[in-house]
Amino acid sequence: MFADLHLHTHFSDGTYTPDELAAAAHSRGLGAIALTDHDTVDGCAPTAAACARLGMEFIPGTELTAGWGDHEIHILGYWVDDTDADFRRELERFQGYRRDRILQIVARLNSLGVPLTAEAVFALAACRSPGRPHIARALLQGGFVPDFDTAFERYLKKGCAAWVPKPRIEAPDAIQLIHRAGGVAVLAHPGLYRRDGMIADLAAAGLDGLECWHTKHHSAMAVNYVRIATELNLAPTGGSDCHGLNKGDPLVGTMKLPYDRVAALHARRPRRDPVA
Repeated sequence: MFADLHLHTHFSDGTYTPDELAAAAHSRGLGAIALTDHDTVDGCAPTAAACARLGMEFIPGTELTAGWGDHEIHILGYWVDDTDADFRRELERFQGYRRDRILQIVARLNSLGVPLTAEAVFALAACRSPGRPHIARALLQGGFVPDFDTAFERYLKKGCAAWVPKPRIEAPDAIQLIHRAGGVAVLAHPGLYRRDGMIADLAAAGLDGLECWHTKHHSAMAVNYVRIATELNLAPTGGSDCHGLNKGDPLVGTMKLPYDRVAALHARRPRRDPVA
């Protein structure tokens, strides 16, 4: 059996509904998937139900935006308890940061002469965890850019005129937050950061796994990250990072993780004390 451990729905910045995501994964021969929407677990229950109808295993998860020094990194949390009240309160705080960031970016766009409204972005997002892809889609729908990628290249990438940094939890705190919710913490797509030296420090802070296989990792990068994971006693994982139809053909199923890797990651789940 194969799995994809990095997937998004419209509960954050993907385009698929839970039913569409599960159907796409099933049609591509996957037997297990994890949902890792950004700073939310709102999509976990409906995706679990969609997977159950298709006989697929579902792993609840999320992708937290975290900080390491001056750099933004993403920490994936798997098997988090999506009913944990403390965990959900923290996610709601992060979602508030996201909404505030939308307002700030739209204000910058307006100052540049782009008459986009925050209401248009929030209406398009229709979720509690909006992000820059929603702004890009709103810019495209409004005719302000010719395509999705141009929105990022012209306005939304770091260093562009409308870019705004987002407040974030420090990486060690993100790892502990995931552990307290009963989950395991994995560094997402390390090849995108180009700072492999931080992986040992994150492992010392409690990191459980490393996303070695990713659609933006070429084969030599994957080999390198498996080596690093082995040296640091981290579980090697992988996923497609599919966001649905944001950029043409969906990525789900293009990265198939052997199920023994899923089992090895599951074995690292922290033991939670029973509630008295």
